Amino acid sequence: MLTPATFTTFTDAYLAVLRTIVDEPHAVTAGRGKDAWEVPNVSFRLTDPTARTPYLAARRANPVFNIAEFLWYVAGRDDIDMIGYYAPRLRQLSPDGTRLTGTAYGPRLFTPGGTDRRSQFERALDLTVHEPDSKRAAMLIMRPDELEDPHHPDVACTLALQLMLRGGRLHMTGYMRGNDAKIGLLCDVYSFTMILEFAARLLRVPVGTYTHHVGSMHINTLDLDQVRAILTEADTAPAAGPFPPDPMPADTDWPVIDLVLHAEEALRANRLPMPPADVSGMPLAPYWQRIVLLLEAYRQIQHTTGPVTADVLDALHPGHRWLLTQRWPDRVPATAGQPR
Repeated sequence: MLTPATFTTFTDAYLAVLRTIVDEPHAVTAGRGKDAWEVPNVSFRLTDPTARTPYLAARRANPVFNIAEFLWYVAGRDDIDMIGYYAPRLRQLSPDGTRLTGTAYGPRLFTPGGTDRRSQFERALDLTVHEPDSKRAAMLIMRPDELEDPHHPDVACTLALQLMLRGGRLHMTGYMRGNDAKIGLLCDVYSFTMILEFAARLLRVPVGTYTHHVGSMHINTLDLDQVRAILTEADTAPAAGPFPPDPMPADTDWPVIDLVLHAEEALRANRLPMPPADVSGMPLAPYWQRIVLLLEAYRQIQHTTGPVTADVLDALHPGHRWLLTQRWPDRVPATAGQPR
C-alpha cells in the first residue's frame, strides 16, 4: 500500500498512532532534554474530518484550547496574551514575553502580504476556484530562518498545509517535521481540520478528506504512563457518548468569525458574562452560539470560584460538556449517568 492508512474518525487514528509507538517504537531519542519513543514517517487519512474530537477520559482533552487555537490562527495573531490565557505553558516559548514565533501559524496563513496583499489562505482558495486541478494551493509555515538559532525554543512543527479540490470536495494535507503524539497531534489535527472545514464553507463545497504526514511521530517518555492509561481505557471502558460530530454551518464566513472573535475578546477580558439568554440573541447559528458558550464556561472557570452555571452547561454541545467534566471535575458537575 502506497497510500496512508484510512480511518473514519480521528479517535481511531489517534489510538492507532499511540498504540504503534508504544508497541513498536523504532528509536529512542533524546532531543532537547526530552527523551522520547519515536516512529518515523507516519501517515493517516480521515474520511470524516469533522469527527475530530477523541472522547477519552484519560486524555483529559481541553476543548476550549482547541477552539481558541483555531480562532487565534484565523485572526492572524501571534500575541501571547490571547493564546496564553487558554494555555499558560505556551508563555514559556515566547522569547520576549509578548509574542510567539514558530507556534504562531496565524500570521503566516492568514495575514496579507506579498505584492498582491493577500494571505496564503486567500491565494490557496483562489487557486482551487480558478484552477480546480491545481497542485499549488500550498500554504508554507516553517521558514528556513527558524533554524538559524539552534537553541530557539519556538520553531514551527508544521511544514505546510495543502488544499486540493477533487471530485467536487475540498481535501487537505498536512505535512509536519515532527509531532508529539499525545499532545500536539490532537491539537494540530483539530486546528487543521477546522481550517479545512472553514475553507470548504467559504467555497460552498463539501468537506473531503484530511491526510496527515509526519516525519517524526513520538511520545515523550514522561507521558508513556498516561498514554498506556488512554489505551487501556479504549480497550476496556465503555465508550463515552455517543457524541456525533457537529458540522460547521454552511453559511459560515468571515463576518461570522469576526463576531465570534469579538465575543471571545470580551469573555477573555472578563468584561461581561454571556449567559445563554443573551447569546441566543446574537446573529449566529446555534453551532457558533455553543462555541461562545464554551468560552463563557471557561470564563467562569478562570474568573469565578463556583461551579459553572447549569444554564451554560445545559446549552453546550454534550461532547464539550463531557470533556469539561473530565478536565475540571471540581468546576463542572457530571450529568446523571455520566462518568467523571
